[in-house]
Amino acid sequence: MYLPINLQSKFALFSEHWSPKIIAQMNNYHFKLVKIQGEFVWHTHPETDEVFIVLRGNMIIHFRDGMVHLSTGEMYVVPKGTEHRPSAASECDLMLVEPTGTINTGDAGGERTAKGDVWI
Repeated sequence: MYLPINLQSKFALFSEHWSPKIIAQMNNYHFKLVKIQGEFVWHTHPETDEVFIVLRGNMIIHFRDGMVHLSTGEMYVVPKGTEHRPSAASECDLMLVEPTGTINTGDAGGERTAKGDVWI
């Protein structure tokens, strides 16, 4: 059967923040949904770029030398190896596009590291 993936239905399946959920795979890339609020950890992904697509809300991606503000319908690609810290004053819904196996905290690790390969 050919069925679309309904993003709103998928977002309704979880409430935790900073814990990406996989909804699809294309070749070696995962499409992940995540809810964010507050500040994340400073981290880098030495081996890959990271795509942030804002589906609802507003967020900031902080860099050591500046920041980018994103609103609903906007996206940004963080180049591999670039240290960054996402944040959102209010809850924000995102889609991330990353290679399979990408760890949300990159090289930083710690308590905010989400369990990998969680599909919804």
